This record gives sequence, structure tokens and C-alpha cells, in this order.
Amino acid sequence: MKVKDLTLMQFSLEQLKAFVAVFEKGSFSDAAVKLKKHRTTIGQVITNLEDQLAVDLFERIGRSAEPTPEAKLLYRYARQTIEQASSFDKMALSLSFGQLEEISIAYCRFIPAEPLVAIRKKLAEHFPSMKVHFLVMSKDEIKQAILADKVQIGIVNIDTRSAMTSFDATFLTNVSHSIFTATDHPLQLLPEPERLSHLKSNKQILLEAYIEDGMAEKMILSPNYEVVSDMQLLLNLVSEGVGWAMFPVVTAKQVGAELGIKELPFNELKDDFYVPLALWFPHSKPVLEVKKHIAEVLLQFIEQYRIHRPGVIAR
Repeated sequence: MKVKDLTLMQFSLEQLKAFVAVFEKGSFSDAAVKLKKHRTTIGQVITNLEDQLAVDLFERIGRSAEPTPEAKLLYRYARQTIEQASSFDKMALSLSFGQLEEISIAYCRFIPAEPLVAIRKKLAEHFPSMKVHFLVMSKDEIKQAILADKVQIGIVNIDTRSAMTSFDATFLTNVSHSIFTATDHPLQLLPEPERLSHLKSNKQILLEAYIEDGMAEKMILSPNYEVVSDMQLLLNLVSEGVGWAMFPVVTAKQVGAELGIKELPFNELKDDFYVPLALWFPHSKPVLEVKKHIAEVLLQFIEQYRIHRPGVIAR
């Protein structure tokens, strides 16, 4: 067993990146391709790191590299260190730049248009010369676009969130969802105890965004379901009695009366189904200024429409 004195160790980012790449790829060759380095260079970096740590990190088995128990313990800390260094680098770089000339805001499909219009007006007030682009994307697309600096702000469903990212996040609220039908749909005439079983045999209209964001198992109640990518089309189909759908309560508050859409209460649902919503943005001073105003608008909208209905619903 190797023994090392207990002085503070210092590691380079190159060493940590090599360690994480080998851990995730399972081989020195694949890690070298990812980092655009030669295989022998990666091997030497790992060997030097093992000497510094006085532990073996990988078992070399043919062309593969199996992480040791020590490597598994260190992996998460190495990833976090790399992410934090990346965040520091981006924030430091942003300090040398002034106001943004243009910004792209990506959002998931179930976000209503009203707060987006309010965001645009707010930004026009504070940043009159800045161009603002609005893009509809899935959660994974938003993440990749932020990392590639193609999007600066994401309004995201974080139902399957991960704490480890190289950008910042601000939780906004839980968006209350419920089940809705046309006001004259046969389901509305059934006694509440019978509604759930009939929901499962009636046609469900499902917004594609929920599938893209990994929520299919939570959202699909009926095996007889159809997928649409546009929220307005979903609302019109529900309005015409084609099927029932689950979507944000705030949407029904805005258009329910006009389209003839009504919430469908049933005994088994004593509380809303919640979808957590957050802002994603890079570590950048100019973006932080913009994000502040976007968050203000969204929080006002949340308060106005009670997007989150806590507790047992008074139906």
C-alpha cells in the first residue's frame, strides 16, 4: 500500500479532465479522442495523477480502463471542480464585455405567450437597442444551446433536473397541471368515482414537449393517445371534443371560457400535478442583468395567475 504525507495536494485541470474523460469513456483511447490528445499523453497524465494521489485509479484490462473504488469516490468531486472552473472562466471573461447586442431566449412549448410578450416589453424598456429572439426547444436542446452560446436564457421544465451543470439556474415555481375536456364532453357527465377508469379508455391528446422532456410515463394515462407539437392545436382539439388533455391550469384560466374547455375533477386526484419551472443561464455578468428582469416578469405572472395551486384543490 502506498503512503503519502498529509500535505495539501495540488492538481491541474488537465489531470482532472483526463481522469473524468477516462472514467466516463471507459478507455484511454476514447478519452484521448474526446480531449483531442494522443493516447499515450492521456496515459501519462493518469499515471502522474495516480502517483500524486498514491492510489490506483484504473485497472487496465485490454483496451478498457475499469475505475477502481477510489476512482468512483473521486469522480464526482473531479466533475464538480471542472464545472466550477468552467463557470469561473466564463464569468471572468464576461466582465470584459459590456451590454449584449442581442439575446436568444428558449422556452418549452407549454409556456403561455402572455409572459413572453411581457418579457419582450420589459427588455425593450431597459435595453432598447438589444435584439431579442424567442425559440421553442426541448430541455435537452436548451441545455446544449446554452453550452454552445446559441441561447443565453432558458425557461425550462426541470422535472428530471441534475444539480451538476456548467451554467446557473434559478427555480421559479411549480406549474400546476390538471385534466381538461370540452365543457360538453361525456366525461363531464359521469359521477366523479367513475371518471378515472373512463379517462383511461378515452382518447388523450398529449403535448410532444412532455415526451421530449422525459415525462411520458407521468403524463400518459390512456393507451389511446395522440401527440401534437403545438399547444394551440391541442387546445382546439380538446375544445372540439376530440379528446382530453393535461396541461397548465394557467392556460385554462386564460382561454378556457373562450374555447369551451373545463377542468375535470375526479376522486383520485386530490391535488394538482406539478411541473417545476426554472431559468437556466450562463455565468455572465451581462446575462445576469437581463435574467433579473426576465425573472421579475415571470414571478409577477406567477403571482397574478396563481400558477402553483398549493394544497387540496377546492373544486
